Parts: sequence; structure tokens; C-alpha cells
Amino acid sequence: MDFNMKKLASDAGIFFTRAVQFTEEKFGQAEKTELDAHFENLLTRADSTKNWTEKILRQTEVLLQPNPSARVEEFLYEKLDRKVPSRVTNGELLAQYMAEAASELGPTTPYGKTLIKVAEAEKRLGAAERDFIHTASINFLTPLRNFLEGDWKTISKERRLLQNRRLDLDACKARLKKAKAAEAKATTVPDFQETRPRNYILSASASALWNDEVDKAEQELRVAQTEFDRQAEVTRLLLEGISSTHVNHLRCLHEFVESQTTYYAQCYRHMLDLQKQLGSSQGAIFPGTFVGTAEPASPPLSSTSPTTAAATMPVGPSAAGLAPPGEAALHLEEVTPPASGTRKARVLYDYEAADSSELALLADELITVYSLPGMDPDWLIGERGNKKGKVPVTYLELLS
Repeated sequence: MDFNMKKLASDAGIFFTRAVQFTEEKFGQAEKTELDAHFENLLTRADSTKNWTEKILRQTEVLLQPNPSARVEEFLYEKLDRKVPSRVTNGELLAQYMAEAASELGPTTPYGKTLIKVAEAEKRLGAAERDFIHTASINFLTPLRNFLEGDWKTISKERRLLQNRRLDLDACKARLKKAKAAEAKATTVPDFQETRPRNYILSASASALWNDEVDKAEQELRVAQTEFDRQAEVTRLLLEGISSTHVNHLRCLHEFVESQTTYYAQCYRHMLDLQKQLGSSQGAIFPGTFVGTAEPASPPLSSTSPTTAAATMPVGPSAAGLAPPGEAALHLEEVTPPASGTRKARVLYDYEAADSSELALLADELITVYSLPGMDPDWLIGERGNKKGKVPVTYLELLS
């Protein structure tokens, strides 16, 4: 019990000394040991890494799970070290509602059939989203979280210990400075006249006491300097390890981008298949109606790129003085297909003609296409029965 009381009193004394030193530094009444510029740069770099890692982690969590209540629930499960229950994605829930609606409204009706098709596509989208969230959580979120909860906590602990060592060092420096000043004063101030021998005896005794105090302060300063240097080296090594952390996070970032690319590619394929299914069914439900859209941002996925396939078609040599493609399209009734070079093409999805020089298209129909000398490579001449007009290459899948 006595030992514990002594230790408690010693710890309290150290804490009080550090508090006094810290307060005097804040008010400019005490000197502070400054770290070198390289060390300060390492500290700044580490703080920036920690702050931006937290922001990226939190925003990625919002991206993967926009529902804040669900995020809080997952956080509580992780803190309780329990498995997070499987959660239905929004796409899968929408697919379930659509399937139930089709079952109740009539699965054989046009509306019911379309609901079933869209429900299947939404279910595939939900499954792709689930895979993306799982992959991103493992390959990206987990390494970031491990850094914040592991490496950064170690760095913070060592930095706090370095701060305490610095306060102890500066307190020892201040104590030594005061002891030396008192020793010098005790040596120079006393009156050495023979008429005052008592003052001489007292001043000599005080000088000896302050001399012992200086020796003790110097010994404490050497110990504090050694501990500070050792702790500074440990902290420096940890801070220099931030470079390895950046390399690890860079690899994780590449994996996150790859998983995100795979996810969006799957979504595009699923929606393109759904669009083609709905386009063909809509043509059957509403014959003669063309649902046109603007040219897609990216060409449809197919085994053969339409642009590449068009480049393999025989095209006559371009002669000087030919009229531009726009003028050639004004006299399409005078255009005759070449003796060789015509091909069959399947329409990928509906296309509404912009003017009389273009041919309207329906998804999944077959047309005859060919090219003319001097034409824009992004366009072909298409024929359906006695109708003829320009058609965009990106809306076609060229057949043999």
C-alpha cells in the first residue's frame, strides 16, 4: 500500500510538472524544444493521410450504403463483433414487387409480361450490386479501416509519448536554468566583510546547496534528453512508414476501380438486354410505332463491333469531285445497290428517322445494307422492301 501511494504521488508530481510546462509554453513564459523540419513534414503528412483516409472511408460507405440507418446498424454489429445480417438490395426489392404485381395483375397480359422481364433484370442488377458492395468492402474499405484502427492508433500513442518526453525535457532545462541562476546569485551577492561572518557562513552554505541542485538537474536533463531522443527515433520510423501505407492504399484503390468497372459493365449488359427485349415486345404490341432515342453514348456490346465490321465491307474507291454524303442522300431514289458488297444486318434497337433521307428502324428486324463511295463511315444505306435511307452503323449488328 505504501509503495502504491509513493507511485501515485510520483505520477501526480510528473503530471503537475508537465501541466505547468505546457501552460507556460502557451503563455510564452517557457522555451520549447522544436523538432527539425523533416520531422515536422512527416507529422503534417501523417495528419493529412489520416484526415483524408477518414473522409474517403466515410464517403465510400455512403456510396455503398446510402441509407444512414443501415450504416448505423452495420456499425453496431461490427462493434459488437457480430455478423452483419444479409440485406436485400433496392434492386432485388423492386424486382420482388414487380414479380408480385405481375402475378396479381396477370402474367399473360402485355403489362404482366413486361413486369416479369423488368423484374428479372432488376434482380440481376441487385445481385451485381451485392457482389460489388462485398468486393469493395473487402478490397477497399477494410484496408482503410485497418489503417485508422491499427497503424494510426499506434502512431498517435507514440506521438503522445513523444510530447510527454518533450515536456519532461523542457522542464528539466528550465529547472537547470533556474538552479544555475540561483547558484550564481548565491556566489556573488554575499557580504564577505569580517564584521559580518554570519552572512558569509550562510552564503557559503547556500552556494553548496545550489551546486548540488545544479548537479542533480544536469543528471535529470541527460536522462530526459536520452529518453526524448529514443522516443523521437521510434516516432520517426513510424511516420516514415506512411509511405508504405500510401502504396498499400494505391493498390486497394486500383482494386476498387476494377470492381466498380466490372459492376457498371454488368449493369450495362443487363439493361441492354432488357432494352432489346422491351423493344421487340413493344414493336409487337404497338405495330408501326417507332420509339426513337438519341444516339447512345457508347456502342452496344456485341461479339463484333459495328464500326469494325463496317470497315471490312467493300467500299468503292473515293474519286475526286464526289458530292459530300449529305448531298448524295438527297437523291436516294437514284441510288442503286452495288453488284457485290451488300450485307444483311440485324437492328439492335429502335431508331426514329430524323428526316426523309434516313430509314426508321425497329429492333430485331433484318435489313440489307451497303456503302457508297465517299460516305461517312458512321452511316450506311439501308433497304427494307421498297424503302431506302441512311442508317447509323451503331444501331446495327452486321451479319454474313
